[in-house]
Amino acid sequence: MLKVAIIITAISIALLLIYGADVAAGGGTEQGFLPFDHKIRGMILGITSSVLPIIGYFISKKEPSKILGIMIIISGLLIVIGSVTFLAIQSVMEKENEMGRNALAEFIPVIIVGAFITALGAIKIKKSSVRIN
Repeated sequence: MLKVAIIITAISIALLLIYGADVAAGGGTEQGFLPFDHKIRGMILGITSSVLPIIGYFISKKEPSKILGIMIIISGLLIVIGSVTFLAIQSVMEKENEMGRNALAEFIPVIIVGAFITALGAIKIKKSSVRIN
Protein backbone atom coordinates (compact mmCIF):
# COMPACT_ATOMS: atom_id res chain seq x y z
CA MET A 1 0.00 0.00 0.00
CA LEU A 2 3.00 2.30 0.40
CA LYS A 3 3.44 2.61 -3.37
CA VAL A 4 -0.23 3.50 -3.77
CA ALA A 5 0.09 6.10 -1.00
CA ILE A 6 3.12 7.66 -2.69
CA ILE A 7 1.35 7.75 -6.07
CA ILE A 8 -1.83 9.38 -4.76
CA THR A 9 0.17 11.90 -2.75
CA ALA A 10 2.18 12.74 -5.89
CA ILE A 11 -1.13 13.23 -7.71
CA SER A 12 -2.20 15.58 -4.92
CA ILE A 13 0.96 17.66 -5.31
CA ALA A 14 0.46 17.81 -9.09
CA LEU A 15 -3.18 18.89 -8.66
CA LEU A 16 -2.15 21.60 -6.19
CA LEU A 17 0.45 22.94 -8.61
CA ILE A 18 -2.10 22.94 -11.46
CA TYR A 19 -4.62 24.63 -9.15
CA GLY A 20 -2.13 27.32 -8.18
CA ALA A 21 -1.12 27.93 -11.79
CA ASP A 22 -4.77 28.18 -12.84
CA VAL A 23 -5.55 30.64 -10.05
CA ALA A 24 -2.54 32.74 -11.02
CA ALA A 25 -3.55 32.68 -14.69
CA GLY A 26 -7.10 33.71 -13.82
CA GLY A 27 -6.15 36.47 -11.42
CA GLY A 28 -7.67 34.77 -8.39
CA THR A 29 -11.40 34.52 -8.93
CA GLU A 30 -11.66 34.53 -12.72
CA GLN A 31 -11.38 31.50 -14.94
CA GLY A 32 -7.76 30.54 -15.59
CA PHE A 33 -6.51 28.25 -18.33
CA LEU A 34 -8.86 25.47 -17.17
CA PRO A 35 -12.52 25.79 -18.21
CA PHE A 36 -13.72 26.16 -14.59
CA ASP A 37 -14.80 29.11 -12.50
CA HIS A 38 -13.33 29.48 -9.00
CA LYS A 39 -16.07 27.42 -7.30
CA ILE A 40 -15.78 24.41 -9.59
CA ARG A 41 -11.97 24.67 -9.54
CA GLY A 42 -12.04 24.59 -5.74
CA MET A 43 -14.39 21.64 -5.59
CA ILE A 44 -12.58 19.54 -8.18
CA LEU A 45 -8.94 20.42 -7.62
CA GLY A 46 -9.02 21.73 -4.06
CA ILE A 47 -11.04 19.04 -2.35
CA THR A 48 -9.39 16.21 -4.27
CA SER A 49 -5.89 17.48 -3.55
CA SER A 50 -6.76 17.81 0.14
CA VAL A 51 -8.26 14.34 0.51
CA LEU A 52 -5.57 12.37 -1.33
CA PRO A 53 -2.66 12.91 1.12
CA ILE A 54 -4.95 12.10 4.05
CA ILE A 55 -5.90 8.84 2.35
CA GLY A 56 -2.22 8.22 1.58
CA TYR A 57 -1.32 8.63 5.23
CA PHE A 58 -4.01 6.31 6.55
CA ILE A 59 -3.57 3.51 3.99
CA SER A 60 0.14 3.38 4.77
CA LYS A 61 -0.14 4.17 8.47
CA LYS A 62 1.79 1.09 9.61
CA GLU A 63 4.49 1.31 6.93
CA PRO A 64 7.45 3.60 7.62
CA SER A 65 8.37 6.05 4.85
CA LYS A 66 10.17 9.34 5.24
CA ILE A 67 9.65 10.06 1.54
CA LEU A 68 5.88 9.78 1.91
CA GLY A 69 6.03 11.93 5.04
CA ILE A 70 7.90 14.63 3.15
CA MET A 71 5.44 14.45 0.26
CA ILE A 72 2.49 14.78 2.66
CA ILE A 73 4.15 17.81 4.27
CA ILE A 74 4.66 19.36 0.82
CA SER A 75 0.95 18.87 0.06
CA GLY A 76 -0.07 20.47 3.35
CA LEU A 77 2.30 23.40 2.92
CA LEU A 78 1.12 24.02 -0.64
CA ILE A 79 -2.45 24.23 0.67
CA VAL A 80 -1.49 26.62 3.49
CA ILE A 81 0.79 28.79 1.35
CA GLY A 82 -1.74 28.94 -1.48
CA SER A 83 -4.55 29.95 0.85
CA VAL A 84 -2.49 32.58 2.67
CA THR A 85 -1.25 33.99 -0.64
CA PHE A 86 -4.78 34.19 -2.02
CA LEU A 87 -5.96 35.93 1.15
CA ALA A 88 -3.12 38.44 0.93
CA ILE A 89 -3.90 39.19 -2.70
CA GLN A 90 -7.59 39.56 -1.92
CA SER A 91 -6.92 41.98 0.92
CA VAL A 92 -4.59 44.09 -1.22
CA MET A 93 -7.10 44.20 -4.06
CA GLU A 94 -10.00 44.78 -1.62
CA LYS A 95 -12.37 42.42 -3.38
CA GLU A 96 -14.49 41.57 -0.34
CA ASN A 97 -17.62 42.76 -2.13
CA GLU A 98 -16.85 40.55 -5.12
CA MET A 99 -16.28 37.57 -2.86
CA GLY A 100 -19.64 38.25 -1.26
CA ARG A 101 -18.41 37.08 2.13
CA ASN A 102 -15.46 37.55 4.40
CA ALA A 103 -12.56 35.83 2.61
CA LEU A 104 -10.81 35.10 5.92
CA ALA A 105 -13.80 33.12 7.20
CA GLU A 106 -13.79 31.07 4.00
CA PHE A 107 -10.11 30.25 4.02
CA ILE A 108 -9.50 29.55 7.71
CA PRO A 109 -10.92 26.00 7.33
CA VAL A 110 -8.71 25.42 4.28
CA ILE A 111 -5.65 26.61 6.19
CA ILE A 112 -6.58 24.31 9.09
CA VAL A 113 -6.87 21.35 6.69
CA GLY A 114 -3.44 22.22 5.26
CA ALA A 115 -1.98 22.39 8.75
CA PHE A 116 -3.58 19.03 9.62
CA ILE A 117 -2.09 17.43 6.50
CA THR A 118 1.31 18.92 7.34
CA ALA A 119 1.04 17.44 10.84
CA LEU A 120 0.21 14.02 9.38
CA GLY A 121 3.38 14.24 7.30
CA ALA A 122 5.42 15.14 10.37
CA ILE A 123 3.90 12.20 12.26
CA LYS A 124 4.75 9.90 9.33
CA ILE A 125 8.37 11.05 9.40
CA LYS A 126 8.57 10.76 13.19
CA LYS A 127 7.16 7.22 13.14
CA SER A 128 9.54 6.30 10.32
CA SER A 129 12.50 7.48 12.40
CA VAL A 130 11.64 5.38 15.46
CA ARG A 131 13.72 2.21 15.64
CA ILE A 132 12.21 -0.90 17.10
CA ASN A 133 14.74 -3.12 18.85
